[in-house]
Amino acid sequence: MRVPTRKTEILAQSKKGPVDTYLTKDKIVRLQRELLELEKSRPEAIEELRRTQEMGDLSENAAYQEAKWELRKLNNRMQSIEQKLKFAIVIEKSTDGSVQIGSNVQLEMDGSKKSFEIVGEQEADPMRGRISFKSPIGRELMNHKAGDKFQIKIQERAMNIKIVHVN
Repeated sequence: MRVPTRKTEILAQSKKGPVDTYLTKDKIVRLQRELLELEKSRPEAIEELRRTQEMGDLSENAAYQEAKWELRKLNNRMQSIEQKLKFAIVIEKSTDGSVQIGSNVQLEMDGSKKSFEIVGEQEADPMRGRISFKSPIGRELMNHKAGDKFQIKIQERAMNIKIVHVN
């Protein structure tokens, strides 16, 4: 059974533009596992759609509408993961000592020490110390080496930053 694709869904996909494709090996493995799980659950969702379709009047069949929505959500998630994996660029650790995507950086920011991992936009989680290479701090850190000092303005506040260690 073919699930219909709406024009609005196609337009939304085409307007998204280029996707940040830098992913760690761990993230790629997690996405592959999630895709396998979704593929396993898809036949069940299709069967539920068929079962609810047989109940009669589709315009007033809430169970059918719900099953159709669940299948569409599942298909969209699978498509999203496939797209990410198709264009994924694996983040490799830098060996020249400069800050690159995939580097672990220890900073001294206005006297306090903080550690960050520089990742792609999809994996950024500042609360866990993972910042995007496109974030204000991430952009400034790129290509610097241990010992470099500079100043960055974040939300009208100037911060003095010193790179203590690059891994």
